[in-house]
Amino acid sequence: MEHKKLPALEFEISPIALGCMSLKGNLKEDQKIIDTALFGGINFLDTADLYQKGLNEEIVGAAIKDRRKDIVVATKVGNQVRADGSGWDWNPKKAYILAAVEESLKRLQTDYIDIYQLHGGTLEDPWEETLEAFEILKSQGKIRAFGISSIRPNVIRKVLGMSSPATIMMQYNPLDRRPEETAFPLIAESETRVLVRGAFAKGLLINKPEEAFLEYTSTEVKELRELIADSGLLPEAFLIRFGLIQPAVGSLVIGASSVEQVEKIILAYQQQKIISDKLIEEISAKIPLNQYLQHR
Repeated sequence: MEHKKLPALEFEISPIALGCMSLKGNLKEDQKIIDTALFGGINFLDTADLYQKGLNEEIVGAAIKDRRKDIVVATKVGNQVRADGSGWDWNPKKAYILAAVEESLKRLQTDYIDIYQLHGGTLEDPWEETLEAFEILKSQGKIRAFGISSIRPNVIRKVLGMSSPATIMMQYNPLDRRPEETAFPLIAESETRVLVRGAFAKGLLINKPEEAFLEYTSTEVKELRELIADSGLLPEAFLIRFGLIQPAVGSLVIGASSVEQVEKIILAYQQQKIISDKLIEEISAKIPLNQYLQHR
């Protein structure tokens, strides 16, 4: 799997990242999943301090500690777990970010994070101090780049007007084409690139029983799945090509909870290379566009 350098990064990443949120929470089993991904050419792992209350970061750290320099690690901050374990609260403040990164570094068994992402964001957040925190961490060498995770056009517009995050994570797939209206064109004109989550739409366009998704009914989801299947393409290959064809997209973050799933993702990535842009455009033209109704 070839790697590429995004405009705002000083290092190369694979076009597919392993979304570690789906790991089982067992180091022995998860080590095999991560090893399979790395062997298949994936050099990019995405986790978060919130996942499994920090255990996810611990497993990633333990799994890669002997080859850290060859791997791009992204994690997230902003969801502060309550002391009593009853849940978490949104906290994008500078002081919290500067403290939380230290805990993530310990769990990951590393002295730097490649991409540190704010795990959400609203217009009401104190963006000046949030972005200042990331810049401080960059100057200290504790992070190499930063990004945000947001689907909100108004938030994306505001952040891009204030700073230059390396990445913005958002959901994108044939059932959620909302980023095409505003977010993708805006981002494509900058040096920021999108990390796509939800590329497989929870498996609904592959083999999961149909159910409603956003404004699509279960019947419409089934029809779209059949449309992709009728093309003769491996559904995973189509969905990967669908995401990577967008100029604003830098990488697809795809979760896996088994070695077999990782192997299929890697196979699908290889197969998507032979899918023509024209075929993707022809199928896409048959899929209704949806738009953001809020946060515009």
